[in-house]
Amino acid sequence: MGKRKEFTGVVISDKMQKTIIVRVTRMSKHPKYGRIVKKYNKFKVHDEKNTTKTGDVVRIQETRPLSKDKRFRLIEITQKAVTPHSILKE
Repeated sequence: MGKRKEFTGVVISDKMQKTIIVRVTRMSKHPKYGRIVKKYNKFKVHDEKNTTKTGDVVRIQETRPLSKDKRFRLIEITQKAVTPHSILKE
């Protein structure tokens, strides 16, 4: 059996219940011109405890289909987002 895919990305939306949208960036070389190009994918990710916020860097893993569009689940939050409110509290 194959190993499940894992990606690291940034949370761009957390407005749904138990679902976040993660933007995964990858760099690839243009086949004809050789220039390095940034490419993006947006994935809907299952977040069981609703712990993530917009701007967090997270690790996600492929899983069985959980809904029409949801095929990934949250593994861990690698870096919390720096928000103006947390800066003021310190």
